[in-house]
Amino acid sequence: MQVYKLQDFHRGWFIGNFTPSLFQTKDFEVGVMHYVKGEICKLHYHKIATEYNVLIYGRIVVDGTELVAGDAYIVRPNEVSDLSFLEDSCIAVVKVPSIPDDKWEIP
Repeated sequence: MQVYKLQDFHRGWFIGNFTPSLFQTKDFEVGVMHYVKGEICKLHYHKIATEYNVLIYGRIVVDGTELVAGDAYIVRPNEVSDLSFLEDSCIAVVKVPSIPDDKWEIP
C-alpha cells in the first residue's frame, strides 16, 4: 500500500493527465476541492470538458442557485461557472476528459 496526502497534489486534483497523479489518464480527472466561507472563484468555462460535482459539505451558490451538502450539479462545455461560498465547503469533482489546459477565465 502507498499512502499520499491530498495536499501534495495540485489544488486537490489527484487523478488525471498531469503530474503528480495517483493514476495518470486522459479519460478523466478527479479532485477534492476545499474552499473557505466568502471565497469567490474566478468566472471560467471549459471548451471541451464536462464537470460532474458533488457538494460534500458546506453551502454554495452556483450560477445563482444555492446548493447544500449532498447536492450534485453538472457544468457542461461553454457554460460559465460562477461560484461563491456561503460556508466552508468541500466539492468532489470529476472532469471528463482530462485536459489540464481546458480552463478559460473570464476577466
